[in-house]
Amino acid sequence: MTMETGANILWFAMAFTLVLSALVVRRLPAADWIKMGLAWVAIFALVFLAIRTYQLAAG
Repeated sequence: MTMETGANILWFAMAFTLVLSALVVRRLPAADWIKMGLAWVAIFALVFLAIRTYQLAAG
């Protein structure tokens, strides 16, 4: 594993922790947890794809 891969894993772990802590604090029912969790996953996936596409186009 390279330093870049380790940094990426750390970044995603911290982002996931931030989202998870925000959901835990709100104390929502399970159905709302799932909806919000999927929304956050979609947001991070879109940001990841946008950055990845930009990097591939620039490189």
